[in-house]
Amino acid sequence: MQASAFTYPATIAAIDIGGTKIAGATVTFDGSDAAPVVDNYVTVPTLPQRGGDAVLASVVEVARTLVETRPDCVGIGVDAAGIVNPKDGSITYGNGLMPGWTGQPLRQRLKDELGLPAAAMGDVQAHALGEMRWGVVGKERQSCLLIAVGTGLGGAFIVDGHVVRGRHGAAGHFGHSLHAAAAGIMCQCGSQGHAECVTSGTAISAIYQGLTVTDRLDPALMGDTVSARAAKGEKHAIEVLHFCGRALGEAIGSWCNIIDPECVVLSGTVTKAGPAWRDAIDEGFAAQILQPLSDIPILQGALGGDAPLIGAAENLRDVMQTWALDY
Repeated sequence: MQASAFTYPATIAAIDIGGTKIAGATVTFDGSDAAPVVDNYVTVPTLPQRGGDAVLASVVEVARTLVETRPDCVGIGVDAAGIVNPKDGSITYGNGLMPGWTGQPLRQRLKDELGLPAAAMGDVQAHALGEMRWGVVGKERQSCLLIAVGTGLGGAFIVDGHVVRGRHGAAGHFGHSLHAAAAGIMCQCGSQGHAECVTSGTAISAIYQGLTVTDRLDPALMGDTVSARAAKGEKHAIEVLHFCGRALGEAIGSWCNIIDPECVVLSGTVTKAGPAWRDAIDEGFAAQILQPLSDIPILQGALGGDAPLIGAAENLRDVMQTWALDY
């Protein structure tokens, strides 16, 4: 089929759906090497306990607000927590944090409600795509492994400038690979021994409290509090951050041994945890990486919250330029 025309400048309504908030903005490309302009930000709480239907209705309203603000929008790019079906843009799998999210026709609903082309992908995949094309990775590199460390541990792998999604759209769930330090620990996904149990922000909080990620945690002792206490010199907080940081570094080294990316990019709220955590990542990485791969740089993401919005917009741009499907 003939690819659809895509003329510049072009503005895309971009939406990032997380468990806490739904963020939206317009992303404008001018067709040059200049970075896209991200503006007209809109943020509403996700309130996932309302159920998937209500969350999707909120997503539609955010999209409507953006399109009304910029009637010249050529389409809608959206990313979402969970596993997004790469064929039809529906939610293949949510989780307990997003009840009723599984099965939601995300892409189709946006297309039908707004009458515009739409494309959907996973949230960390969009984050990686944004950083790859316009962030810290740089256009001279063609592959990167992005690791998002927040409440959980997510990831994405990009080759030749495009996200590897996998048959089910689930590629990049590095947090659910085995880790020796997590042996016997129950993961929130229902299995045991996954890296997320000892590397995520939730893991930092749980280990600090002498608990595991599936236990009820004291909300006053979450990862940011642990980091603040470590900055003040508290020995226990420093030890926890070192343990979790080293565990993450070991995992990253193991993953790099398999896929050999040109660089690793760290993103997410936990990247603000401080030197005890960051230095431990390098220590763990050095302990596991194969010697010929030891020069793989571990970089800090540069785009922050704009990364998934830009990535979601880039995904729609790819679709409109190349696939010419019924998007």
